[in-house]
Amino acid sequence: MADQVLSVLLFVSDRMLNFLSEEGRPFGGLRQEIQLISYEFGHMKAFLQKVAESKHDYDDSQLREWIRQVRDSAYDTEDVIDEFMILFAAPQRLLGFRGSVLRNINSITNFRGRHQLANKLQSLRGRIKNISEARLRYESHYERIIPQIPRRAWRDSKDDDALLAGEAQLVGIDESKKHLISEVLEGGSQLKVIAVLGMGGLGKTTLVKQVHDDATVKNNFQIRAWMTVSQTCDLEKLLKSLIRQLYSAFNEPVMPGMDSMGIYELKVVIRVFLQRARYEIVFDDMWDREFWDALKFVLPENRFGGNCVILTTRISEVAFAACNVGKGYVYRMKHLTFEDSWSLFCRETFKQNLCPSHLENVAEAIVGKCEGLPLAIVAISGLLATKDCSRIEEWERVRNKLRDDELEGTGRLERAKKILRLSYDDLPPTLKTCLLYTSIYPEDHEILCSRLIRLWVAERFVEARSGLAAEEVAWDYVQELANRSLIQMTTSSAMVVRRLVFHNSPIDDTISERHHHFSNLRSLIALGCKEPPSNALLTELIMSNKFLKVLNLHGVPMEEIPKSIFDLFHLNHLSLAYTKIKIVPQSIKKLRNLECLDLKNTNVKTLPMEILKLQKLHHLFVIQHVDFSNRDLGCYGFIPPSNMGKLTELQTLERVDASENDKTRILSEIGKLVRLRSLGITDIRPKDGKELCSSLVNLTSLRALRLTSSIEEKDKLLDLGHCFSPTSLPSIGHLSLRGRLEKMPPWIRNLERLRSIKLTWSCLKDGPLESLQYLPNLIEVSLIQAYEGESLCFKAGGFPKLQKLQLQNMKGLMWLRVEEGAMPKIKRLVLQELPLLEELPSGFENLRQLEELELWSVSSHLTMKLESEAFQECEEYEQIAHIPRVLLGFRRDGRWSLRVLSQKKRAITRAARQTFDTNDSVAATLVCDSAICSAAPSFWPLGFHLLLLVCFFLFLCIFIRKICMI
Repeated sequence: MADQVLSVLLFVSDRMLNFLSEEGRPFGGLRQEIQLISYEFGHMKAFLQKVAESKHDYDDSQLREWIRQVRDSAYDTEDVIDEFMILFAAPQRLLGFRGSVLRNINSITNFRGRHQLANKLQSLRGRIKNISEARLRYESHYERIIPQIPRRAWRDSKDDDALLAGEAQLVGIDESKKHLISEVLEGGSQLKVIAVLGMGGLGKTTLVKQVHDDATVKNNFQIRAWMTVSQTCDLEKLLKSLIRQLYSAFNEPVMPGMDSMGIYELKVVIRVFLQRARYEIVFDDMWDREFWDALKFVLPENRFGGNCVILTTRISEVAFAACNVGKGYVYRMKHLTFEDSWSLFCRETFKQNLCPSHLENVAEAIVGKCEGLPLAIVAISGLLATKDCSRIEEWERVRNKLRDDELEGTGRLERAKKILRLSYDDLPPTLKTCLLYTSIYPEDHEILCSRLIRLWVAERFVEARSGLAAEEVAWDYVQELANRSLIQMTTSSAMVVRRLVFHNSPIDDTISERHHHFSNLRSLIALGCKEPPSNALLTELIMSNKFLKVLNLHGVPMEEIPKSIFDLFHLNHLSLAYTKIKIVPQSIKKLRNLECLDLKNTNVKTLPMEILKLQKLHHLFVIQHVDFSNRDLGCYGFIPPSNMGKLTELQTLERVDASENDKTRILSEIGKLVRLRSLGITDIRPKDGKELCSSLVNLTSLRALRLTSSIEEKDKLLDLGHCFSPTSLPSIGHLSLRGRLEKMPPWIRNLERLRSIKLTWSCLKDGPLESLQYLPNLIEVSLIQAYEGESLCFKAGGFPKLQKLQLQNMKGLMWLRVEEGAMPKIKRLVLQELPLLEELPSGFENLRQLEELELWSVSSHLTMKLESEAFQECEEYEQIAHIPRVLLGFRRDGRWSLRVLSQKKRAITRAARQTFDTNDSVAATLVCDSAICSAAPSFWPLGFHLLLLVCFFLFLCIFIRKICMI
């Protein structure tokens, strides 16, 4: 608690200094009061710093009460400052004689308010003085027991690769994984339900994830989905998410109108869809038997057989109830052996995976305290990895904090929580505050990393330093928390880590602290709001919390912005994303402290001129996707007001419509926004190319650039061929160009920091690879209708870091060639809508790291060759024999067919073949190979055998009759 209050004091003290430094404030006698309070806070900070850095378990109720009083006094001081700013805000911005007159008038009219504030400050200073005097008593007592530990500076974490342990680093699950895979692939006509049961922290999710991602399992199921349930999951939201995953498995857009469906209709959609093919679905972290009862009737037994549902749970009642359906099997998780625990600990703690000999005894003792719980081992490893291995006393201090007398009599989960608490205590105050903030979200809730970072910045948990923007510092914080295994990060693409998901075993003490730490309401965040709240309710909430800084109404189904919002003078973060609002009123100008305005996927198409009054605005999002279920279709921007260049603090501008550039001069205005880091522009006309390029040259801080010529007109030229110097756009990491290009812009080959590029509708005559393949950091490439030529060659040494490649909708492409040494790290390759591609690309055998190959709508000749049972005997099969998963999708007679080709030395499974109508009906056919689907019925051979038997008896009867006649 001390470290959290220390963070509050640091923040409030900084605000006081900034407040006093502003010129033109009519302070009067208030300045001295504020200075005296700041002086007392300084002494309190020094003492709290000692308490926080000691990591001392202060159980003294008097000390805890004193710390609580310090926190409350800091919040009250901030309230007074905020009231003062509201009272004297407007005239301070006016200059000259008029401004001076208005300030004097305002000072006179607000005399009563100033007097009240002065009384509040005097009362507050007296209270703070008494609290500070109490500090002297505690200080003399606790200085004897608090060890004098030098302050440890937090180090920036720059290593993107150290976020989480990968599959190669997992230990102790090989046998469990093999056993579960055999259960999953057992087959049979009944639905197989597998419940993985065990306490939190045992690694249930990790184990099941390995089974789910296994190549053998992937090849056996055409429909696969992973659903995280958790304690607070909403059934309707889960069903919709499941539908999206199901349609994604068949590369189809989600049916229109899904968002307006009720729970019953959603269940019907899922049940019908699951009739199409064999399926495997995971429900992770199931807590409630009733929740399972609501789901089980959605999971049918279809004609294909071998369907499987896996769930993980801590509740035995849930596990056994689920396994009463179909063929059930409960698998109880086991704790790691000491050998496996030691192996995991060494891999997570030491760079060389080896423990130094002088640390072995203390390290073994620490591992023993974890009692085979992977979560506890990873958490303590994250803590010890930050310690100096040459200083054994630091390691002994950690061991001593896990004393036997403290742990004696507690269960394994309680021990794990104490270990997690120790990892939390080791954090610097700033990181503790950021971690506590994440606990306002439900367990297992996913949040975009960029969104969380903006919230941290809005709350002033993170400040710019050492030449780094606040957002960059916040990203370092995210990485550090992940490196310490206090949050878990997952990737939504190979390009960047985007999402956060929190561990199933929460730090209960930490979460309980957050209820106190956030007691003074400065943030209001809506989660899972289904019904539109009344204006009266919103107004009451907002007006009773006039110091709100963060207001997040993401997804709240409202059609207009409540007027009361515009009275929130201190508001710096406003999210109305995914609401139904259409108009931003002129009153937006009143939010002068606003730094982030998020209007993604609303019906807003224009912004008023008054938006230019928001001189502190950093992030502006006004995006409307053409089809939310298929984001490849692009998105619309907003018509900006003139003089957008006045918003000089802008770092993010997404997406601005350039169709009225003659009127708004938006392209030239963009050149004035030199702090931009992310920029999206739509409806760029051919004649705007030169002006656009001239502006882009000025944006040296730009990290992400998205340019679109037109959403509807695919052949509209995107003119980007105008001169750029080799040093232009030096920081670009993500580039998306949508529109026809006469040739590849020459400046692209100079973008050495580029990590991902997407070219859509480029229709290039010359191949784009020459400009891309030697970019040193390129990880993801998507070329969609980007090239009209007949061939592409990936040269040796090209694309050294590429992990994902998508080639789509290239009607003229006839052949591909991959030279040895090209794309050495490629993991996923998608070839889609290439109707003239009649042969497998030459050189595929060189892509030894390729894990997944998808072929959609290639030529009929190649399709027939690949689906032929004789294909595995051909030499050409050697090109793809090493690839764990090969997926073939094609249309035939107006129907989609999907086929999974297995690895060499396995039969090409015809069980993966399925056909279904394009109108999403349930009509489906499947031909099963008896070697793969032994449980599937085989009626044709049985009929044939019966026919032979009848013929034999007829022949026998005729033969006997002739014998008798003789």
